[in-house]
Amino acid sequence: MSSTSGGIATLVIAGVTNASFTIPMKYARKWAWENTWLAWTVFALVVLPFSVALVTIPNLSMVYRSATLDTILEVCGFGAGWGIAQVFFGLAVDMIGITLAFSIVLGTSAAVGSLIPMVSLHRDHLNSPAGYAVLGANALVLLGVMLCAVAGRRREGPQSTSLQKRTSQGLLLSILCGLLASLMNFGVAFGTPLAQVARSFGANGLNAINAIWLPLMVSGAVPNVLYCAWLMKRNGSGHRYREGRSHWMLAAIMAVLWFGSTLLYGRAASQLGSWGPILGWPLFMSLIVITATILGMLTGEWKDSGPLPIRIQWIGVTVLVLAIFILAGSTRYLS
Repeated sequence: MSSTSGGIATLVIAGVTNASFTIPMKYARKWAWENTWLAWTVFALVVLPFSVALVTIPNLSMVYRSATLDTILEVCGFGAGWGIAQVFFGLAVDMIGITLAFSIVLGTSAAVGSLIPMVSLHRDHLNSPAGYAVLGANALVLLGVMLCAVAGRRREGPQSTSLQKRTSQGLLLSILCGLLASLMNFGVAFGTPLAQVARSFGANGLNAINAIWLPLMVSGAVPNVLYCAWLMKRNGSGHRYREGRSHWMLAAIMAVLWFGSTLLYGRAASQLGSWGPILGWPLFMSLIVITATILGMLTGEWKDSGPLPIRIQWIGVTVLVLAIFILAGSTRYLS
């Protein structure tokens, strides 16, 4: 299997894994949202990235001492912005469900997260078969996501004023999250010098990206920790950690699924070479939307919605599948 084919196969696994990570949250009923999200943050954004970097990057401390301060601060800045997006995402899922939140967030993130690195790093390829394929596929991603959003809105049906307000807030948070979520991909795209330093100290080509994940994730943890701590103080929910002790395991499973998918995305991006963040990101996002749709239906989010919303949703998913095939086919034009 070529590195490109291997990268796409890895992306499929990453997309399925990522779309599954919020499922355990539905069963943490004895905890408030902030309890679960804080536990997930500690596991997924601090413990796992540090552990993986420590194991896979030789001379880890020397890597960061040798990298330029500008590169580290740039990655940390992207991480902090992405961390705010994660707060918005957790709230949006709670308000409007997995399928609708994933559709809007990931469609927005796919377009922004792919096109900006392409314009910045591969401007000369815009007027080429590869450039046309990526641009066309991104347009299909946006169309597919718009159809999924329409289906999700129709799924809700008539709502009370309070539910309409909650749905509107969830939609707004999803859009903001999508814009900020692409900052993770910017961290990967523009943090390449940090991975190069890791390679110079003995990290292999596929693990070197873990040197980027650590500062990116830890910086992203800060907004999540601060917001959850504020919520627990306001709601008096800190005592809930004494209840439902099995919920710690649920939060840990969420973290393993999410960070595992992130590691797989990083590996796939490395396998796809310099086009990894451009080609891989919309593929990753589309696969998550498709999987989230299936999971949302299996967990009852579309129960009693009627046939029309489900039909529109599957049309949207079909468009996303077409985009995936176009992106996969575009690899033949990459140099």
